[in-house]
Amino acid sequence: MMKYVLVIGDGIADEPLDALGGRTPLEAVDCPHMDALAGGRLGLCQTVPHGVTAGSDTAILSIFGYDPRTCYTGRSALEAAGMGVMLSPGETSLRVNLCALEGDDFDTACILSHSGGGIEGEEAVTLMEDLCADPRFAALAAAIGLTIHVTPTFRHTGVIDAAHEPDRAAMRFTEPHNVLGSAVAPHLPQGELGAEMTALMRASFEILRDHPVNRARRAQGKPAANCIWPWGPGAAMRLTSFDALYHKKGSAVSAVPLVWGIANLCGVDTPRVPGATAELDTNYEGKVDAVMRALSQGADFCCVHVEAPDECAHAGDVEGKCEAIRRLDARVVGPLLARLDRLYGEYRVLLLSDHPTLLRTRGHDGAAVPFALYDSRTPGRPRKFDEAHARATGDFLAEGPMLLRALFA
Repeated sequence: MMKYVLVIGDGIADEPLDALGGRTPLEAVDCPHMDALAGGRLGLCQTVPHGVTAGSDTAILSIFGYDPRTCYTGRSALEAAGMGVMLSPGETSLRVNLCALEGDDFDTACILSHSGGGIEGEEAVTLMEDLCADPRFAALAAAIGLTIHVTPTFRHTGVIDAAHEPDRAAMRFTEPHNVLGSAVAPHLPQGELGAEMTALMRASFEILRDHPVNRARRAQGKPAANCIWPWGPGAAMRLTSFDALYHKKGSAVSAVPLVWGIANLCGVDTPRVPGATAELDTNYEGKVDAVMRALSQGADFCCVHVEAPDECAHAGDVEGKCEAIRRLDARVVGPLLARLDRLYGEYRVLLLSDHPTLLRTRGHDGAAVPFALYDSRTPGRPRKFDEAHARATGDFLAEGPMLLRALFA
């Protein structure tokens, strides 16, 4: 039976950089396994519809076959679903990052890291649980009906109850990963609940900056995870099941709640991989094992998502992004192809970037991304997988939902 695999290298697409001799990261790195996939169909796809904010939320919804212009209700709703927090009518979700601010005063601080310096595990849980238990912070949260669901990462989920339902259309929040290195003050919440959310941020900074966990982190040369950053308000989201769309049983392997949430809402399994993170040192081999296990247990389709290139781009780390792409090629794509060849023989693989993440701006972009669609029965001659070669083919898909239709055709 034919097996189908989708490989998403988050944010691998980019623009030419002086630091790489006028090349993009995909052009600059040697990726023989991606090049083998490009021997099939190679082209560009507009994964983020024009007029829609570029992000993994809107792009991956589109790639999975859903139109974000009609179904999207906010990133945090997807991440809440990924953490098992299913919203009821009238409830409002928020993404709550644990960030690292630089400076001793909240009003003059700059945002150093949207991920609290990559904080995870017990440190993240301890900081957030202690913050939520602090009487001052708890009173501010209760006044607006906010409950924060804590995770062992920098990503946490806030839910405002239906009794305090705000005017979501009037809420104005900034995505922290798009303003790294900037002063905090111009990017504080505005509009509906702007003052209340700013008060929560200020209180979190004053409570967490000298927390024992952060004192220990500073002693180790790590950034202090010292401030929450709410953003991405959303409402309950409903998606048509993946099986109803494609008549396929699916699985999605990722380390980030956003992808789990999209999968959960459309009825796709979300196996967890020990040691899988959103960082460069993720458990690549464990992700490949999870893909092959899902396929062996009856899945027709499996998506594997690797976040590291996007995180490196947000950090402005040119070499880190290049290394993340190399590892994606050597430790995910290559082993996948070898094992699919050995166990199945007949399979199809779709490789792409969900959206570009630009090292120049350290933010997302809505330009079309390169994709490669490979069929093991007609492999073709390898060619470079990058933006320029994809553009040169003249093969252009105008919208993301065309991708899986092509994969399953």
